Amino acid sequence: MTDSTLNIVKDKYGSVAASGLSSRHAGVHAVAEAFGYTADELASIPAGANMGLSCGNPTAFANLREGETVVDLGCGGGLDVFLAAKKVGPAGKAIGIDMTERMIDLARRNAMTGTGEMPGNIEFHLATIDKLPLEDDSVDCIVSNCVINLAPDKDAVFREINRVLKPGGRVAVSDLALKQPLPEALAQDIMAYVGCISGALPIESIEPKLTAAGLAHVQVQDMKSDLNAYAQVENQSGCCSPAMDKTAASASSCCGGSEPTMHGSLTEVLKKYDVNDYVASVRVYAVKP
Repeated sequence: MTDSTLNIVKDKYGSVAASGLSSRHAGVHAVAEAFGYTADELASIPAGANMGLSCGNPTAFANLREGETVVDLGCGGGLDVFLAAKKVGPAGKAIGIDMTERMIDLARRNAMTGTGEMPGNIEFHLATIDKLPLEDDSVDCIVSNCVINLAPDKDAVFREINRVLKPGGRVAVSDLALKQPLPEALAQDIMAYVGCISGALPIESIEPKLTAAGLAHVQVQDMKSDLNAYAQVENQSGCCSPAMDKTAASASSCCGGSEPTMHGSLTEVLKKYDVNDYVASVRVYAVKP
């Protein structure tokens, strides 16, 4: 990834953070349910934590337990952090990592919804996922949701996962993986990269890469999800949606300009290609020996 591509990724996800998209929008809610979240789970967390960016529900298969420390790589608005915090309880810790300042700011605001204070078992850090601000052997479980594909050096991410996990610690990742090579035009489409499509690893390379990083008992499962679900978010940027209040609309700059939204651009990619022919939504599970 070049610096210009990295800046585009940060800009697009920063715009999503400022858009006001949330579970209050029918399309956003539908995307989350399409990729494995239950209505009860979505109702139990701040609506603004879900912005229709998921490709799975890693907390559903992470086997989280009371008192554990769990880290979410690429936490966005905090969706999986909040669900994890409920599972690990007050004696545990749920930590979110994201490289986009607007996302971290949003996650912290979401965490303080209702109380005005950050819960004691939740924290967020601005950092890249290939250089985690965490001690060696300090984490029981790492989750991630459609983010590792955005990392320019995925091997470095896997090595960091292995470094910070305690012996016996687990990694539970939802992401996209290539079933076959992409057409050249799709592979070179910047919005396909931002949407985690063209940066996806070949599905057969995931296990050897995790093993090379020091992880074991690797399982990779194709969830057979329909990736066209993302198109349901089209035209639902928060400031443009009838479901959004005027305060949120005035705080967002996503409307009234000519710059396409991230979801809108991704929808255009989906119109050109049936990405299901090339890409699978996968669950990846592994253990540190």
